Amino acid sequence: MSDKRLRVVLPGLLMAMLLAMLDNVIVGTAMPRIVGDLGGVDHLSWVVTAYVLGSTVSTPIWGKLGDLYGRKTVFLTSIVLFLLGSVLCGFAQDMPQLIGFRAFQGLGAGGLMVGAMAVLGELVSPRERGKYQGQFAAVMAVAMVGGPLVGGFITDHADWRWAFFVNLPLGGAALALLALKLDMPKKRTEHRIDWLGAALLSAGVTALVLITTWGGNQYAWGSAQIAGLAALAVVSLAAFMVVERRHPEPILPLAIFRNRNFSLVAGIGFLVGFAMFGAITFLPLYQQIVQGASATNSGLLLLPMMGGLLVTSLVAGQMITKTGKYRIFPVIGGFVMIVAMVLLSRLDSDTSKTESAIYMAVLGLGMGFLMQTSMLIAQNSVELKDLGVASSTSTFARSIGGAFGVAAFGAIFNHRLHDLLAEKVGDQAADQLAGGGGGGASIGPATLGQLPAGVRTAVIDAIAGATSSVFLWAIAATVLVPLLAIFIREVALRGGPEAPNEQAESTLVAQEG
Repeated sequence: MSDKRLRVVLPGLLMAMLLAMLDNVIVGTAMPRIVGDLGGVDHLSWVVTAYVLGSTVSTPIWGKLGDLYGRKTVFLTSIVLFLLGSVLCGFAQDMPQLIGFRAFQGLGAGGLMVGAMAVLGELVSPRERGKYQGQFAAVMAVAMVGGPLVGGFITDHADWRWAFFVNLPLGGAALALLALKLDMPKKRTEHRIDWLGAALLSAGVTALVLITTWGGNQYAWGSAQIAGLAALAVVSLAAFMVVERRHPEPILPLAIFRNRNFSLVAGIGFLVGFAMFGAITFLPLYQQIVQGASATNSGLLLLPMMGGLLVTSLVAGQMITKTGKYRIFPVIGGFVMIVAMVLLSRLDSDTSKTESAIYMAVLGLGMGFLMQTSMLIAQNSVELKDLGVASSTSTFARSIGGAFGVAAFGAIFNHRLHDLLAEKVGDQAADQLAGGGGGGASIGPATLGQLPAGVRTAVIDAIAGATSSVFLWAIAATVLVPLLAIFIREVALRGGPEAPNEQAESTLVAQEG
């Protein structure tokens, strides 16, 4: 597609991605108002879990459907489902309804990010795609910073239902623009959908997400419930692999993992999700409790990280387009992330906002070298017919890594928080403050000021110490990122003067092991 035509449809792709990134942040900010109106505080976590389940389970399926039936139709369908789910959530009358509608909304959300990346991958050659990395990084920055601001405004000045209705104008504009201006070929060939594979993958992924959500919180890690979910995950995923090897149109063609580059960037995506999303989950708590930031301003404090991400995404994208070389960027990004995790592990109760901003900026610099570059390598490593699968698998790996990271680092955070509090105020008080290992349930900005001065100081020091421990452990996962990236092979990007032709490239993808 020419640059002129692409500039017309690119805003629609960016708006769809923005929808997917904004929603959970806005809803999370509005949750106190939602619970106050609908009740059901004991089901609070399910409002988030249902959405995450729906989006994670559907991500690989949307990618494959786009490969089979054409990206435009499938992408527009995911937007429609997401908007319909938003309307239903906005009209929910009780907590069970909201949870069910959030799961439905998540099914649509699973296709937004994957659809946008796959559509861009088909419209723009990998060699030229680097020019647009900065714009996608900018969308992430807007979502990370704008989400808490929008959610805070809705919480303070409007009905909580607008946390869902706010999706309609943005999504409607994206839908109309893409329906009218996005010109892509329609698939007309007959296909057999791998329904059994989709069901087995969904069951396995659902079990994994529930393990990471419930483990150590609702149920003990060694409980029968967690063990049963682990068994379900193992059996379902093992059966899924058997089915995929035999089906003519597998949901996830296992052959693509024979490509070394694809397997490496999938592993890198998992590790980046594990270390990055798992660790930075605890930064807002640190900023609000230790540094005294408001819930809204804690979003603004992430600006340095987003700025760093934007800068290196632009630099890497332009360099890739100019030279066609990309192998060095994941290596650099991995080493920069290690430095960032080391710096963030130094956080304590005396760390100034300026220091923490510098640390987060370094993390953003590393992320910028990794995020879009990994997606580009994944898409360039497969045949064009598997572009959607490559996009969804890359996104899926990062999402699963993030889910495991949040669970693992949550356990580390809770354990360290309790130990530090016990040293200062005793075991009984530590149990009360830290919710008996339940994630610091009774510690929050609203309750901090009500504590005696000595206890308040102990809480601040404990939160700071637990946060630094999380980043210290994250170093172990981050170290593996550049080690994997070193083994990435420099394969010519499609669309460049030295790129192999389509037939030769297909042979390379099929034979490379």
